[in-house]
Amino acid sequence: MCWLARVSRAGYYRNLAERHPDEEDIEVRAAVQQIALSHHRRYGYRRVAVELRRRGFEVNHKRVSRLMREDNLLAIRHRRFVITTDAQHELEVYLNLAKRMQLTAANQLWIADLTYIRLNREFVYLAVILDKWSRRVVGWALDRTLAARLAVTALQRAIAARQPKPGLVHHSDRGIQYASAEYVAVLTEHQMTPSMSRPANPYDNATCESFMKTLKQEEIYCREYRDLEDLETHLEEFLDRYYNQRRLHSALGYRTPEEFEEQSGGLGSMEETDAPKMSFFRQGKSIAPMSASETGGRPE
Repeated sequence: MCWLARVSRAGYYRNLAERHPDEEDIEVRAAVQQIALSHHRRYGYRRVAVELRRRGFEVNHKRVSRLMREDNLLAIRHRRFVITTDAQHELEVYLNLAKRMQLTAANQLWIADLTYIRLNREFVYLAVILDKWSRRVVGWALDRTLAARLAVTALQRAIAARQPKPGLVHHSDRGIQYASAEYVAVLTEHQMTPSMSRPANPYDNATCESFMKTLKQEEIYCREYRDLEDLETHLEEFLDRYYNQRRLHSALGYRTPEEFEEQSGGLGSMEETDAPKMSFFRQGKSIAPMSASETGGRPE
């Protein structure tokens, strides 16, 4: 209707609010309900407000919060996140490069983590790999064991899906799965540079930790799964089709990871885009940033 009349959607709703406030309130409330329920109550009022504005409504987050509270549509939140990292091993660990990188495109820095999921009769484990630049899930794997094969499977799937060029930095915590010979061999084969968090400092991998919290609050704790196969089906729907393609991310300017990559045009190789920059500190002085290719993935 707005297209035929050659008026903006925002202008239409602004005029509707002035002339027919009751009708406009009903339309806004209906849209809020549709958005909240279509996202299975995973969206909080801020994301709902952004989605409404993307659809042309003139609303602020306070009004959306009130409507969602009145209609009992506030996002579901449940249990606290539990860390399951085993860093008590004698395997080689690597310098934290991720903290000093300034990203310019996709496939420059991947971050990895794993967590447990409790089913009715067993615990199972999930390993994920994100592209730090776009927050996109590029690889994941589910298994009944915390053995290295879980993390290796997720890494191999990410490589098959993204085909990264040599020089990518892979960051993780100091867990034994990521320091294992099997995992490091895959990184070496594809010319990836390993990077690990500092001891007793989970904030170095905060983006991946935040993703795990989102996954558990918006999917895991909201359902009861029959078995491992049922869980895998729902995870595929959430990670590949919802999180990557539909969920708005505040860190990406309220865009989806897929939308962010398409609009930024950063899926090219490192030769086609600006290389990431690396900065270091010596005796309290900041050294000018250098590209990862100039440093060879290591500080001089």
